[in-house]
Amino acid sequence: MSAATIQKKADVLVVGAGIAGLQASLDLADQGKQILLVESQPSIGGRMINLSKVFPTLDCASCITTPRMASVAHHPSIDLLTYTEVNKIERTNGKFHASITKKPRYLDETACIGCKRCEEACTTFLPDEYDHSLGAKKAISIAFTNAIPQYPVLDMDECLLCGACAKACPTQCINFMQEPQEIEAEAGAVIMATGYNLTEISAKKQYGGDIYPNVISPLQMERLLAPHGPYGGVMRPSDGKIPDSIAFVQCAGSRDKSLGVPYCSRVCCMYAIKQAMLLSGSLPIADITIYYMDIRAFGKGYEQFYQNAKAMGIQFVKAKVGRISEDENHNPILRVERQEDCSQPEEVTHDLVVLSLGMVPAWIPDRDGIIPLEIGEDRFVRSVNEKITPSLTSMEGVFAAGTMTGPKDIVDTIVEAGAAATEAANYLRSQEGR
Repeated sequence: MSAATIQKKADVLVVGAGIAGLQASLDLADQGKQILLVESQPSIGGRMINLSKVFPTLDCASCITTPRMASVAHHPSIDLLTYTEVNKIERTNGKFHASITKKPRYLDETACIGCKRCEEACTTFLPDEYDHSLGAKKAISIAFTNAIPQYPVLDMDECLLCGACAKACPTQCINFMQEPQEIEAEAGAVIMATGYNLTEISAKKQYGGDIYPNVISPLQMERLLAPHGPYGGVMRPSDGKIPDSIAFVQCAGSRDKSLGVPYCSRVCCMYAIKQAMLLSGSLPIADITIYYMDIRAFGKGYEQFYQNAKAMGIQFVKAKVGRISEDENHNPILRVERQEDCSQPEEVTHDLVVLSLGMVPAWIPDRDGIIPLEIGEDRFVRSVNEKITPSLTSMEGVFAAGTMTGPKDIVDTIVEAGAAATEAANYLRSQEGR
């Protein structure tokens, strides 16, 4: 073992600091449990902090997430590690031992004051992951405005080593020679909350999601709708034009065996309706069309949300979209086969198209390692007893939270994170005195 290896102990190791990991950590910490919360990204908040609003209430997503982020960061019982990867978790003698690597930000976090002078001095621009490549960031930058913690990351692969950031830093915290730091952690229980990814926008080649600039992902649309988005409004990526006609293509990454995603991702209909309603408010004269196979409004208030969208003038067309091409002005052309009147396929031109992509697990045990948990046919972690609680996994003492066990909305994610916290607390109690 390296002399530089740091030793940590906690009651519960929580992997992933999206809304599920945040909720589970807070629930346990408020019970007096010591939590080690590990997040691979530079900031906590997960996917939810990337959203503009939530359905069906249209509440501000950041207003829901940011207070939990701040509570986690300041809770005395939560040890937070960001920009950190969990390599392996093993169970021995009733305890879990984790091998963890803290990736270098190339600065001294104890000296950094988050003043952003390094970012201002940098002259190298890169695509911004937070804006899903619609915007730009500097080679050294804080992930986003309300990121926690407010420490930048220096991308050494793109850095010109000009030293401008180091010269601008008032606390001399830039360290170009910083190395990864190894951590060994011991915990009594583990909660896995690694979240989800969207299906690749290029998965259905006939839609040209990776070719046509005005065929975008739903997360890109979230950033366009956000008040602090990359363009300051809804504009086409190709030319900055404000779109007059916008289309949503449903089931563009779900219910398709050829993609390996035969299941319904549950949230696609609702986030498309939400985005359509927000677009209707920001672009009141734009024509907005949702091409769907089935509308699945499953939750409380969701059906009324759908009916409200129709009342607003959003067009719902039951049809299959066979393929997407574009004209000389980069306007997407959809080949549409309507289902209700069995008419001949037609071609319809729009200014902007959003592909409603599905949910897939961000972490899969047999692909990514870390810890050997059983998975179901859908590749999500298998719940051993869904009738009791979906958080129970195939390994004693390891619990799943949020979209670890399957696609779900934010409400169910928060509820199931609380269930995972409860199960973990009960498990720790059962292990006392053993």
